[in-house]
Amino acid sequence: MEKDFWGEPTYDSHLVKTCHRLRQKLLQEFDTEDLRIMIGQNIGLKYLIPMALETLKDNVLAEGDLYEGDLLKSVLTSDKDFWENEKDNFEDLEKLIRENEDLIREMDPRLLKNFDNLKKK
Repeated sequence: MEKDFWGEPTYDSHLVKTCHRLRQKLLQEFDTEDLRIMIGQNIGLKYLIPMALETLKDNVLAEGDLYEGDLLKSVLTSDKDFWENEKDNFEDLEKLIRENEDLIREMDPRLLKNFDNLKKK
């Protein structure tokens, strides 16, 4: 992804092993769960956020392995510094939220609070 080789995991946890494995997976092979995991760990945001936004345009409540809307939650709780430097992606996210605000509010209003927190600089 970032041409930064991590080597073998040095910590024995499922999440760490999964992230190491996903860093070696081709981006075109990523599914919603892969995006959710990596974005949730703030790994490869430059590459994965645009992919996630495309997925969310098709279904704002796209679901990985946890629950409906889990990808959106990972995006909305990702690193604020990333978003400050990625104005175009932020505009796409803001449009996505605005177009789906009623559905998001009905599904989980906390997601809108996550978005408000992301907007705060």
